[in-house]
Amino acid sequence: MIFDDLLDANRRYRTEFHDSGVEGTAARGLAVLTCIDSRIDPLAMLGLRAGDAKIIRNAGARVTEDSLRSLILAVNLLGVTRVCVVAHTNCAMVDSTENEIRARIEAQRGVVAAGWDFLATTDQLATLHHDIDRIERCPLLPPDLEVAGFIFDVHSGALLPV
Repeated sequence: MIFDDLLDANRRYRTEFHDSGVEGTAARGLAVLTCIDSRIDPLAMLGLRAGDAKIIRNAGARVTEDSLRSLILAVNLLGVTRVCVVAHTNCAMVDSTENEIRARIEAQRGVVAAGWDFLATTDQLATLHHDIDRIERCPLLPPDLEVAGFIFDVHSGALLPV
């Protein structure tokens, strides 16, 4: 099977697994919205452990309707009091336009990608500020919610405040 490697790894994992008793709330009151880039390990990057934070990931670390939905639930029901949005260097969603992304996908798949919004950006910092503002303006989030933006350098491991 295609997923045998994962099932084998899970069998090994289960032999040492024990229920940690960690609650479903964010023990450190933190939500992290970051990119799906496989070079990012959000827990290790921030010195966290399982149970410390709610981790939300999507391409480009964008504040979409769905990530905002998750933040609303995390803040109102799961103990989150602060949010950090972590974009990163060398992101595939940066320095491309929507049309360029669509053209690349169309060339790859041989089908039209019109109507899809991939949230590409040519100005990562402006986009990050816009997304932070979107969180801060959300009426379903408290006005005292702490929100910050960062850029993670995938080559040095540095987390740079924006």
